[in-house]
Amino acid sequence: MTTSVVLSELLSPETIDLGLAGPGKEALLAELVERVPELRGQPEAKLKLLRALLEREQLHSTGVGDGIALPHARNALVGLVNQPCIVFGRSLRGVDYGAFDQQPTRLFFLLIAPTVTQHLAMLARISRLLRDAALRTGLLLAPRPEDVLRLIREAEARYRVS
Repeated sequence: MTTSVVLSELLSPETIDLGLAGPGKEALLAELVERVPELRGQPEAKLKLLRALLEREQLHSTGVGDGIALPHARNALVGLVNQPCIVFGRSLRGVDYGAFDQQPTRLFFLLIAPTVTQHLAMLARISRLLRDAALRTGLLLAPRPEDVLRLIREAEARYRVS
C-alpha cells in the first residue's frame, strides 16, 4: 500500500514567493533555497542544497515545459532535511531555464525530500497536477500565497489518488 503525497501540506505561505526577481537559473534557485524553513539560519546547509540543485541542472534542465520547472536534487537530501518540503516561486517576466519547449519559465516548484521514496512521490504528484492548464493559469494569476495553496488544494481534490 502506498501513501499519497498531499502537496498542499508540504507548502505554506512562508514557502511561497510570488515575486522571484533572479535574472537566471542560479539566482532563482538561490531565492527558492532561502525559503526552505528547515534551513533558516544555516548558511552552510543552504549552500549545500544550492550546489546539489545546480549539479542536477548541469545533468539536464528541470524545466519541463509549459512555463514550469521542478528543481530538485539528483538524490534525496539525506541528513540535510528531516521533512519533505516544497517551495513555490513565480517569476512574472519568466526566465530562460533550458526547458525543452524553449519557452520562458515562470512557475518553479523546488522539491526537497529526505528519502528517495518521498522524492519520487512528490515528483510524480506535482507532475500529474501540473498537466491541468487551469491550475497553471491560476498559479500565474494568484495574488497571494494563500490563493496558491487554495488552488493546489482544489486541484488535489479533483485528482485525488486512491
